[in-house]
Amino acid sequence: MTRFAAVVLLASWAVASAEPRLFYSKYFKGSVPEYVAISIERTGQTTYQETKDDDNPIKIQLASVDAQQMFNLADKLDRFQRPVESGLKVANMGLKTLRFEDGAERHELQFNYSQDADAQVLLDWFERITETEQHFVNLDRTVHYDKLGVNDVLLQLQITWDHKRLVASEQFLPLLDRIAKNESFLHLARERAAGLAEAIRKPPALAERSQ
Repeated sequence: MTRFAAVVLLASWAVASAEPRLFYSKYFKGSVPEYVAISIERTGQTTYQETKDDDNPIKIQLASVDAQQMFNLADKLDRFQRPVESGLKVANMGLKTLRFEDGAERHELQFNYSQDADAQVLLDWFERITETEQHFVNLDRTVHYDKLGVNDVLLQLQITWDHKRLVASEQFLPLLDRIAKNESFLHLARERAAGLAEAIRKPPALAERSQ
């Protein structure tokens, strides 16, 4: 086998073994943050970043059932091979990009607003991830640099949890435990952190019955 043939063979193996991936980004000038990008593999491995050149994105693990739901929606959307833009004259809601990658297969579309039901559900999944990671970023920042602001951030996190919009909630446990056990935080914040941590750890079946 020639060296060139070996390189081609290795490249083909790499493509064949690559995990299917969903990519989403949103750019909305003037919003905070202006840009977000999310990459999800079928295994649930997910990265979240707020700049295009972020070399240290947040890494989280989605539940496999959640990741599968998102990939199923992508399949319903023909893996982004058809447009979903509504064509309606609506306000600028941010340029959104959806991309499907699976080895050599790659399809991408962009839109501002869609009335497609499957596109709306998939977009809501990405919005939930964005909302969750912004909570995580804010909580991590206040824990380290603004102890008096922690309770306000926890209150917003509690609201998101109560509305069942938090994803990969286990990622919050180290921060919540740190707050609950550290007397340098306000007593109210410690109690709220402990309550959230307990709710996150509760088995799903028990959590459903208690609501």
